[in-house]
Amino acid sequence: MDIKASDIKELREKTGAGMMDCKKALVEAQGNFAGAEKILREWGMAGVEKRAGRATNEGKIFVKEGPGKISIVEIACETDFVCRNKDFIDAGEKVVGAAFAKAYDKPAEELDAMVKDIAAVIKENIELKRVRLETAGPGEYLHSYVHGEGSLAVVVKFKADRAEAFENEAVKSFVHDIALHIAAFNPMFLDQTKPSKAWIDEQKEIFEKQVELDEKMKGKPEKVIQGILAGKLKKLMSEVSLLDQGFVKEEKTPVAQALAAVAKEAGAKLEIVDFIYMKVGA
Repeated sequence: MDIKASDIKELREKTGAGMMDCKKALVEAQGNFAGAEKILREWGMAGVEKRAGRATNEGKIFVKEGPGKISIVEIACETDFVCRNKDFIDAGEKVVGAAFAKAYDKPAEELDAMVKDIAAVIKENIELKRVRLETAGPGEYLHSYVHGEGSLAVVVKFKADRAEAFENEAVKSFVHDIALHIAAFNPMFLDQTKPSKAWIDEQKEIFEKQVELDEKMKGKPEKVIQGILAGKLKKLMSEVSLLDQGFVKEEKTPVAQALAAVAKEAGAKLEIVDFIYMKVGA
């Protein structure tokens, strides 16, 4: 099968595996990108921490917030030069403004048309990638964080049994720290109840294949192998679940424990309800 060099390069950037391994995986997967990525993980050549990927696309993420609502939009372009272009930035602000006003939670024809207009002016391929909306109900609180010049953005939603809890400086500081934590560690899920059965089954299948390919596992009792597989899944779940991750400011303390401490200090019941992580090209 003829495998394109561009596909090999993209797979390498997404997984961190070697060029020859990427080519071999693509051949085995008959050119299917997702299948090749899974094969590399089965071979132990692509860690879960690289799952988010490192795409080569340039672009910028735009955020607009108001009372009880935050819109977040990703617009992609070909070069980093365009990311800093005033016309591009102004157009992006208008797009996110329209998304906010109409409460769009996914790309819409109106927004796409606005992006095509600026592409015609700048004469570069510019594309509307993602549109998300987060809203807050009674007792809920939203906070956003944009990294650098818009390469990454996070929106986090908290809930308290007393709305005035979010006026507490320690609580406000903690909410911001959680946004920073999400930006740094990119959790896949809020907690271990969130992954779907399909996702869990896929991870089990990958771990089973890894054990099967591990010479050190040959001849070990089935009970021992099942224990190893259970341990691998448990470790993975804690690594990708926000509440189980080590808090960014104190890595030996799980986020859930840090949250409980802040809630106790504020004299309120606090919980993290939801979050959005958006990175250009990922």
